[in-house]
Amino acid sequence: MSVPSLRERLAVGPGRVDLGAIDPSATPGVKSRRRADDARGQLSTELGDLQERLWARSQCEGDRQRVLLVLQGMDTSGKDGAIKRGLDGANPKWLHLASFGPPTDEEQAHHFLWRIRRQVPEPGMIGVFDRSHYEDVIAVRVKGLAPEDAWRPRFEEINAFERQLHDDGVSIVKVMLHISRDYQRERQLRRLERIDKRWKFNEGDLDDRDRWDEFMVAYEEALERCNTSVAPWYVVPADRKWYRTWAVSLLVVETLRALDLRYPERPELDIEALRARLLAS
Repeated sequence: MSVPSLRERLAVGPGRVDLGAIDPSATPGVKSRRRADDARGQLSTELGDLQERLWARSQCEGDRQRVLLVLQGMDTSGKDGAIKRGLDGANPKWLHLASFGPPTDEEQAHHFLWRIRRQVPEPGMIGVFDRSHYEDVIAVRVKGLAPEDAWRPRFEEINAFERQLHDDGVSIVKVMLHISRDYQRERQLRRLERIDKRWKFNEGDLDDRDRWDEFMVAYEEALERCNTSVAPWYVVPADRKWYRTWAVSLLVVETLRALDLRYPERPELDIEALRARLLAS
C-alpha cells in the first residue's frame, strides 16, 4: 500500500469545510521536528534542481509550464516565513513574488482580477502570491467593503480564471495557513513586546481578530466553492513554524515532481563538433 503524498493528506475534501475540525498544531505526514528538519536540506536541493529544469524547458523548448503558490491566512499565520524558509533553495532569478494589500485607486478602477492577472508568473517561473484574489471574497466580505451581490459572483469568476491559468500551463498550489486564535494572540503580543518585531504591528489587525469567527466562515466558503481539480486547496496546520515551513516546501516540490521535468536535450547541437572545437581552443 503506497504512502499518501502530502498533497493527498492536506487536500481539502469535497463538501463542507469545517476549519474547527482541523487541529492547527497537527503535523500530518511527519512525526517530529527532527525528521522535518533533516528532510529540509534534501528538499531545498531538489527544489533548486526542479526549478532549474522548469526554467530550462521554457528557454529551450518554449514550454509554458510554471508554478503559482498562493498563500492565504490570518495575520501572523506565517506567510513571510513560508516564502523565506519554505522556498529555501530556489533561485531568486526564477521567482516572481507579489503581495496584495488593499487595492490602490488605480486598481479599484478595474475589475478585481486586473491586478492579479498582471502578476501571474511567466513560463518557467515559480510565482508566489502573498495574499491574492481571495481577499476579494474573504476580507471584502467580512469588512463589508462591498455588498454581497458584488462579491458572491466572484467565486465563479475565480474558478474560471484559475481554469484559464491551468489551461495555459500554470500549476496552482493554493495554501491556507491555518492557525489557532491563541497562537495569533501569542504572536501579536510578541510583536508588541519586542522592538525588532514591533514595526510589524498593525492596530487594524486587532479589528480583524475581533471578527475571527466571521473570517473563518468566509474562509470555509472560499475553500468549499473554489476547491477544483485544476486548483485544489491545501490546509496547512501552522501553529508549529517548523511544520509550516516543511509542508509548504514539500507541497511545492511534489507539484514540480508531478510535471515530470526533464532537462532539454538540445538536438540542434552538434556535440562532437563542439567538443572538438573546445578541445582545440
